[in-house]
Amino acid sequence: MVRKARSNILSITAFDLITAEIITIFAAYLFAAIAKGVTGLGFSTTCLPILVLAIGLKDALSLVLIPSICSNLVVMRQVGQFKSTMLRFWPMLLATIPGLILGLWVLSGIDGGTGKIVFGLVLLLWCGFSFLNPDHRLPDGLEGRLAPVSGICTGFLNGLTGSQVMPAVPFLMSLHLGRNTFIQAANCSFTMSSLIMMVGLGHLGLFSGREVVISTLGVMCVFVGVRFGTAIRKRLSENTFRKLILAMLTIMSISLLMSSFAAPN
Repeated sequence: MVRKARSNILSITAFDLITAEIITIFAAYLFAAIAKGVTGLGFSTTCLPILVLAIGLKDALSLVLIPSICSNLVVMRQVGQFKSTMLRFWPMLLATIPGLILGLWVLSGIDGGTGKIVFGLVLLLWCGFSFLNPDHRLPDGLEGRLAPVSGICTGFLNGLTGSQVMPAVPFLMSLHLGRNTFIQAANCSFTMSSLIMMVGLGHLGLFSGREVVISTLGVMCVFVGVRFGTAIRKRLSENTFRKLILAMLTIMSISLLMSSFAAPN
């Protein structure tokens, strides 16, 4: 009788833990989707620190892919200018592929915690620089040269840490693009990275049926959150929008540093 009671208690506890994890995952999806709608970027980087604290880095990487791709596609459809953006930024987008493959290869052999700490520090320093120098602009003639470099570095850091914003977002911000062009270019980069990441994690055995089911069910949270965030974005001026992106990236960098120290091995 005592053993049966203990068994029931353990079963209930396990069920409660699973339920709590799923609720946390869906809450992270909703929060990240709202942020995505407001700024047009940062779904995976906003969502990952929350998921890492709840379930660990490798499971979190798999769970964020499908919702991230869906949020990208929704925002890309909203802002338009897809063809012109692809024609301008295809060198950066193609260069993401070898960088991401290299990052995944490194991830398969080491703990990504060190990479995330370096990434978070670099992002935080760049945000500080941008707040102090809001009119910083890339000199004419350097866009074509730096686009492939930005793509390779972004892909590598994405494969190693799961975050897709560095250095692609700073590179695009330094061009002082229009709001819609900036959002479209960033999300083209995010989407390509997520698709390659999905294939890479599947090859490493880290993207299974369980992750597919949970993340697919969470897509509804993404649609609701992005729609709500987009309504807020339409009310923002260009200057306020830029400041909000910098604030968002600062929060991301701090969250990444916190999750790096708190995440289980």
